[in-house]
Amino acid sequence: MELNSGISAIITGGASGLGEATARALASHGVKVALFDMNEDKGTALANELGGVFCKVNVTDDADAAAGFAKARAANGQERVLVNCAGIGNAIKTAGRDKKTGGTKHFPLADFERVVKVNLLGTFNCIAKSAQGMLDLEPLDDGDRGVIINTSSVAAQDGQIGQAAYSASKAGVVGMTLPIARDLSGEGIRVNTIMPGLFYTPLLMGAPEEVLNALSASVPYPKRLGLPPEFASLVLEMVRNQYFNGESVRLDGAIRMAPR
Repeated sequence: MELNSGISAIITGGASGLGEATARALASHGVKVALFDMNEDKGTALANELGGVFCKVNVTDDADAAAGFAKARAANGQERVLVNCAGIGNAIKTAGRDKKTGGTKHFPLADFERVVKVNLLGTFNCIAKSAQGMLDLEPLDDGDRGVIINTSSVAAQDGQIGQAAYSASKAGVVGMTLPIARDLSGEGIRVNTIMPGLFYTPLLMGAPEEVLNALSASVPYPKRLGLPPEFASLVLEMVRNQYFNGESVRLDGAIRMAPR
């Protein structure tokens, strides 16, 4: 798919981090962008800067997501590109000892469910709604109707201590990528997933310098954190390269995460 002003895109989690970099990269090619996010201030400011539209959307809420898609399409037309970057995480052991009480505790089900709901169900919710809209589009000259790109994590394959919920949710995104690509293959809609490693995002920006240095040193090569524009670069390639379909690709500097 050629990126130009005739294409519109929706980026979930688009107000910061990987989503922001993706929105900037797409907009630099003339693509009309809509940002889904819960951070209204940052999302509105970025959308205004890029000439796009901001939609305050909770991706786990069916009606909220539907309203977001309707607002984005009213402004930019039916999207041909969806990039799912919205996600959350936590770090809780499955079971362990409570140092404060001397007793034991387990991973609260509500905390596990919240992560899976955003990362997995929220991603699927947006995929399904976007794909339905893409069905009404005429195929482009190359046959593409649309492209959907999801964000998983290397934790889908080598999750660390405390990452049971996060790893399960991200593994679910990887697990549904090929079946969804197959579901939509007859309609000219491609589906891929990126599995980023350690990236310099708002989640890490507040970490002490010694922590950032240690994380950087753990990457085989290059010995640094990934940069959001590098993630966005792979998004662009997945959109433009028609033979990219049904794939889940690590983008991680060859790192394999240790237990902790």
